Amino acid sequence: MFGVPRLADFVKAYDVRGTVPDQLSPAVAQALGASFAEVVAVPDGSAGIVIGHDMRPSSPELSAAFAAGVTSRGVDVTMIGLCSTDGLYYASGALDLPGAMFTASHNPAQYNGIKLCRSAARPVGQDSGLAEIRDLAQWMLDGGSGLAQPVGGPGTVTTRDLLGDYAAFLRGLVDLSGSRPLKVVVDAGNGMGGHTVPAVLGTGAGLPALPLEVVPLYFELDGTFPNHEANPLDPANLVDLQAAVRAHGADIGLAFDGDADRCFVVDADGDPVSPSAVTGLVAVREIARARAAGDTDVAIVHNVISSAAVREVVLEAEATPVRTRVGHSFIKAEMARAGAVFGGEHSAHYYFRDFWFADTGMLAALHVLSALGEQERPLAELCAAYERYVASGEINSTVTDQAAVVEQVRAWAQVRGAATDELDGLTVTSPDGQSPTWWFNVRASNTEPLLRLNVEAADRETMQDVRDELLALIRSDATAPAGDHNGSTTGSSTSSTTSSTTQDAGDAS
Repeated sequence: MFGVPRLADFVKAYDVRGTVPDQLSPAVAQALGASFAEVVAVPDGSAGIVIGHDMRPSSPELSAAFAAGVTSRGVDVTMIGLCSTDGLYYASGALDLPGAMFTASHNPAQYNGIKLCRSAARPVGQDSGLAEIRDLAQWMLDGGSGLAQPVGGPGTVTTRDLLGDYAAFLRGLVDLSGSRPLKVVVDAGNGMGGHTVPAVLGTGAGLPALPLEVVPLYFELDGTFPNHEANPLDPANLVDLQAAVRAHGADIGLAFDGDADRCFVVDADGDPVSPSAVTGLVAVREIARARAAGDTDVAIVHNVISSAAVREVVLEAEATPVRTRVGHSFIKAEMARAGAVFGGEHSAHYYFRDFWFADTGMLAALHVLSALGEQERPLAELCAAYERYVASGEINSTVTDQAAVVEQVRAWAQVRGAATDELDGLTVTSPDGQSPTWWFNVRASNTEPLLRLNVEAADRETMQDVRDELLALIRSDATAPAGDHNGSTTGSSTSSTTSSTTQDAGDAS
């Protein structure tokens, strides 16, 4: 029914993300598995590959087809079944194997995808093997032949359950045993949080009970997402969590995305805590932890969209802030280069040196719970030190000639004497000595004709003035607003959705 798909249409900069079955079919998955083995496992001398999958209806079949491709190249496979993306990263790190995670994260039910990594959860992206994997798989699908048969014959497939090991490992990094009792509402969005939260925060994996009363929302694994989209970056998908936190008189609410690698936080009033504030809070804890272990030169990585408060908090803790581009491959590479103990993104991806520099929302959640439980103040009060500015959230505009509009924004900045840099898109900072202070970043999407705008300022009025002036400029030649899910403008950005349905927020936006 479907012809041979063009892999370049859905093998993106950082992962695979396409519709099933017209783009991502078992045949495509098998070709990608064989090419992953050829490009990554064989040259690296890996002992095998580990594969996990989420709860989407197509995931078991696609992951089995991928495994068949891998074993056809003489490489062994360890199947760990249902897991979160950070559960796959744990397996890759603990077993020292390359990995493949079948998930489309928060994307709608008709999508699926693959996140790939080398051993120790090292990322595989466009510039680190994914382009070669794509091209070899396309050659196979187009009828290419001639790959040498593996000397030792096909590889083997074994199964292994690592959920308990994953949960124990995370608990070993954050001690909650001394916490005051906390009531926690968790919205899993019918995603993999419904599988991992009972294991990590509860007794589902046989671990001792923590001083937590967990109120579950939508823990039933269902890749059709019957209750709401598993994308907490969109404020509309936090409404049920916010209502439940207030109704139950909970201390905190947590929301996980579809593959449970990102965690969003709301306080006891149901108000979102910005990912930048979570980054600041966890950074301070990880800095202290590293110092206690004898580290003297401690670095924290954050992306260009993170609140200015993150840099300030890190400097106040006498550590080194390292600013980098948006996207997990950039964060991970910069963390490895700087030996950073922690990294955070505005999209609620949190990265830890002690987790192979990979991202895990669950470990960030444990840190927030520990910080809340070791003192008596409510979460809003605790986080006030990290919520210092007012942010717009990410606002998307459809723009045909992105480069021309960015040049107009640059000219706008020059007239005002503002400082600029181009680490990732165009970042403009208010002139020295100007008060109230402000900054913004405008950058083009890698996958769509969009410009993404983030504005932050010392007060609401300034933020709104800068935001509105820039939107008028950007949209003067724009066809229409796109994905204008403007995040809350109280405190730092509570984040807003990107309009892309084919990439995880913060991965390739």
